[in-house]
Amino acid sequence: MKTYDLVGIGNAVVDVITQTDDNFLANMGIEKGIMQLIEQDRGEVLYGAMNERVQTPGGSVANTIAGAGALGLETAFIGRVRNDALGEFYASAMADHGIDFVNPPVADGETPTSRSMIFVTPDGERSMNTYLGISTGLSSADVSADVAGNAKMMFLEGYLFDQDAGKTAFREAARATTAGGGMAGIAISDPFCVERHRADFLSLIKNDLGYVIGNEAELKSLFETDDFEAALSKTADICPIVVATRSGKGVSLIKDGTRVDVPVKAVTPVDATGAGDQFAAGFLFGLAKGYDLEVCGRMGNLCAGEVISHIGPRPQRDMREAFKNEGLL
Repeated sequence: MKTYDLVGIGNAVVDVITQTDDNFLANMGIEKGIMQLIEQDRGEVLYGAMNERVQTPGGSVANTIAGAGALGLETAFIGRVRNDALGEFYASAMADHGIDFVNPPVADGETPTSRSMIFVTPDGERSMNTYLGISTGLSSADVSADVAGNAKMMFLEGYLFDQDAGKTAFREAARATTAGGGMAGIAISDPFCVERHRADFLSLIKNDLGYVIGNEAELKSLFETDDFEAALSKTADICPIVVATRSGKGVSLIKDGTRVDVPVKAVTPVDATGAGDQFAAGFLFGLAKGYDLEVCGRMGNLCAGEVISHIGPRPQRDMREAFKNEGLL
């Protein structure tokens, strides 16, 4: 059985990107600059209205896994796609990136593969319209105990915690990884997700996870406080490794009670999509390779800085070279 450095479980979403103008957004009733969840019918209308589509495999944790794989980790991704055109594209595109997409496309059911229709206007704003489709149906049946049990690190996507079957799958996957000698963790993903499932989130973090990654708003939401320092401290009380991304303020990391704050160079973003995902890729690469917390944080910051310098959620530079240039490798 293959051993993986990093296995991710998350939404398998095809990003479908096109360039357009503000008039188009207004005519189609698309709210500018935000991500909206849409239903299947609306998704088909928007998909049909797109000219010169560019398709890429997306999803938050999938983007992290792709970034970590590009850095040299052995990676796998667990997610649900249908055996439709977009699902087959997603599975083969992940394989082309060197990521083992361990679940074959699902043949049964009417629910299509998840897709996010992304309209980019000349000012660089991305207006995202996401139909979650089949990926939200992820359950324990989709998570191979062999894959989870042979992962040195497991990375879970908070968005999937919205479904009861997803919660169960996460707990079982985390426990299988831990039982196999690995470490599981989560990207909190969204403060509203925490609002809906706070007790379950806290239970998972306290009982089954070795690390948690979140931004200021997400950590505050966990403990219903406006005090970032209090939220960080309380999270560290229940989890060995806590990573708090703070945009322009850098990142705060705590491991077994020891805290490191790593500043970030100010960059004007061309496209902020994927900054958190690629931060996680750099950080998890460092953690997997046994680097100290500050180096892991610096690796994460470099990856985030790279991805916001261009359109699209995945790195375009060789980040190993960037690490070497900064003396990190």
